Amino acid sequence: MAASEAIETFPCFGSTVGVYVVGRGPAGDQAKAASLAKRRLLEWHRQFSRFEPGSELSQLNSDQRQTVAVSPVMARLIEATLEAAQTSGGLVDGTLVGELEEAGYASHFDAAPLNLVETLRRAPVRAPAGPSPRSRWREVSIDPVAGTVTRPAGLRFDSGGIAKGLFGDILAGILSLHEGFAVDSGGDVRLGGAAGIARAVQVANPFDGSILHSFQLAAGAVATSAISNRSWLDADGRPAHHLLDPATGRPAFTGIVQATAIAPNGVIAETLAKTAVLRGPGDCAGTLRYGGVVVYDDRSFDVL
Repeated sequence: MAASEAIETFPCFGSTVGVYVVGRGPAGDQAKAASLAKRRLLEWHRQFSRFEPGSELSQLNSDQRQTVAVSPVMARLIEATLEAAQTSGGLVDGTLVGELEEAGYASHFDAAPLNLVETLRRAPVRAPAGPSPRSRWREVSIDPVAGTVTRPAGLRFDSGGIAKGLFGDILAGILSLHEGFAVDSGGDVRLGGAAGIARAVQVANPFDGSILHSFQLAAGAVATSAISNRSWLDADGRPAHHLLDPATGRPAFTGIVQATAIAPNGVIAETLAKTAVLRGPGDCAGTLRYGGVVVYDDRSFDVL
């Protein structure tokens, strides 16, 4: 942490968010800049939650027209969703809303997660995830001039996979000329600033909360994806979580329980972290090409 900075911490995105700003810049002094970032994040939470009936995302998902006018940030979110699907070979698929609901993730997740050891004991045989045979994200298009999204009627989007990374990237464009900044959205971090202030970004062990590794970073993004944070027993008593195998529509158990990815920006970091978990142990170094940490079923881990 920098010697003197403005700090805002608040509940958002189902977790605790922290905004840290050092120095004056285009957004005003550091206190005003941190307050602005907080307001934007809270606005985006309301705008893009699929659990709020009045949110723009819920309205888009319920609209039966094929082509729908959307806000500029919504267009960017859908574009980032398509980029994530393309980059991951269809593994990070933001169109699996029906499958998420069927697995048991149909409302705000407020319950305590399952014990990870017990989850793994009851989980099915490990296997890498695969793309959906339908890959409906390929049928989505964006018209940036008209400000519209076109998709098959009834196709719905989930913002959970990429949104926090995108919001951090948008705020980076606002805060980059301040001396330093960090936006920590429940462990997904976007940081930078004109002075190149390095910060410690710690990676926690999903089994016991201990610190596995600490990266010193002055710019870029870090995202962590895990099967432990949002986990539950489904209607049939099977362990479930929010990272689905698109090929089956069921929660993925691949042999990796958590992946942390370093990347130039938040969208890429979110994409790579989720891709690593879904691909499984086969090529972690190739997936986490900018570095990161991978934690396996047996509690071992690799720093890349």
